[in-house]
Amino acid sequence: MLGLMQDWPLTVDRILDHAKANFPRREVVTRSVEGPISRTTYANIWRRAKQVTNALQERGVGLGDRVATLAWNTERHIEAWYGAMGMGAILHTVNPRLFPEQIAWIINHAEDKILFFDTTFTPIVEKIAPLLKTVQTYVAFTDREHTPKSSVTHFVAYEDFIHGHAQEAAWGGFDEHTAAGLCYTSGTTGDPKGVLYSHRSNVLHAMAANQTDVFGCGASDVVMPIVPMFHANAWAISFVGPMCGAKLVMPGAKLDGPSVYELLETEGVTFTAAVPTVWLGLLAFLRENNLRPTTLKRVVIGGSAVPEAVLRAFEEDYGIEVLHGWGMTEMSPMGSVGKLLPEHAAMDHEAQIKTKLKQGRPPFTVEMKIVDDDGKLKPHDGKAFGRLLVRGPSIARAYFKNAGAKNEKGECLEPCGFFDTGDVATIDELGIMQITDRAKDVIKSGGEWISSIDIENIAVGAEGVANAAVIGVLHPKWDERPLLIIEPKPGAQPTREQLLAFLEGKIAKWWTPDDVVFVEKIPLGATGKINKLALRETFKDYKLPSAQAAE
Repeated sequence: MLGLMQDWPLTVDRILDHAKANFPRREVVTRSVEGPISRTTYANIWRRAKQVTNALQERGVGLGDRVATLAWNTERHIEAWYGAMGMGAILHTVNPRLFPEQIAWIINHAEDKILFFDTTFTPIVEKIAPLLKTVQTYVAFTDREHTPKSSVTHFVAYEDFIHGHAQEAAWGGFDEHTAAGLCYTSGTTGDPKGVLYSHRSNVLHAMAANQTDVFGCGASDVVMPIVPMFHANAWAISFVGPMCGAKLVMPGAKLDGPSVYELLETEGVTFTAAVPTVWLGLLAFLRENNLRPTTLKRVVIGGSAVPEAVLRAFEEDYGIEVLHGWGMTEMSPMGSVGKLLPEHAAMDHEAQIKTKLKQGRPPFTVEMKIVDDDGKLKPHDGKAFGRLLVRGPSIARAYFKNAGAKNEKGECLEPCGFFDTGDVATIDELGIMQITDRAKDVIKSGGEWISSIDIENIAVGAEGVANAAVIGVLHPKWDERPLLIIEPKPGAQPTREQLLAFLEGKIAKWWTPDDVVFVEKIPLGATGKINKLALRETFKDYKLPSAQAAE
């Protein structure tokens, strides 16, 4: 027997419809690529998104066609976002931080018909346009006055693209499992793979991400998604904002400390989210100028593990709650958040900090388990390490065009039906998960595992350190031993001895790196994470002092 409830498909157009109906005057503020601050409302975005739909349909875009964006977080990007998805096209956010050849490969693989882009990326577009096989129209997110001169054919300014089109258009009317968005992995281990989100998965993920113990945003919040929309839907905030009626502040291209602080203060931001590198820049600016945020209440830090020094600075120096988030493109992306439980209230402050440095617990709709290499369950005791597997309605079961298939159905799942995250983790009895390493990055020394992430998080808090990375280097006796790689702060000259002394007592003695090297810049990947692949290539022939002694 089935229930007798109405059929109301979970399609993302309903999110913006809801915002227009219930929060029509709520502001969306953007630092435009041209420079000035612009202001609009959810009602205006709804109307202009309808114009985008009509303009796309006039250009021959229909259900299931891919529409690409190469753009920052702006109101125009939001309009194109909902205008494409609302009509059943697939919005493909492209990461501009990839190499141009990778961008061209991704756009060709997706078979995008239209490419929207911010003018800051005109050089990239001009470079890749001759390589693109399916793009028919290039739309610059600007008006005619600010349109750059370009050699690209079929080129039009966004305002001209939507001008004259009706502000009414049919949205929805298709199955909620219809594809809505496409986002490619960064391709650090082979060609990038496309993750194809559905309308249903996006709606459910946004609702899960905004539970009280996750983002917990409401209509009284002022939300600034610093994390780009090309990083897995800005961690769902592009859906969460209009869903709950929060004022949105879109930072555009300027993500430096002074620019971020200016928007935090002038717009009264209460909630924001970004990767650690952004927060390091903001914190440095605050300290140098003896400033403090006056309205900010919560920050989500994800993309890579939050350094303890950053967590303590926000919470102890400025009274701002830090939510340590973890996830991945294949998870839409939110997988867990480090919100404390009532059981942690009795802990002292230092114990709470240690708990918050973990990746946290999954929201409803995400299942987690850890297994050994044979697929056997490992205990949730906070000590046992295992491969982290996940399952849920917003987690990929296959990649676009069956890339990375593991079975005859074209799925990328384990035999048990879970997705292997590629991470090694522990889970404690309260369900709190801690990533100890990527499976490919874990250091195996003498039959035991050493977590490079733990060492990095501590080392980055040492005086004079801008960034830290740890990789395993071959050792004749122990198989691998850790090498600590340090990027000093400008003008600082930390020493090997100082850094090893700083680590003493904070990690197990046998985890202590066998050597420390200094580099001008630690390489980062397209998503802001440390590029361990590049570091391993650079130091592939490095001889540890202990290795030389053992030979």
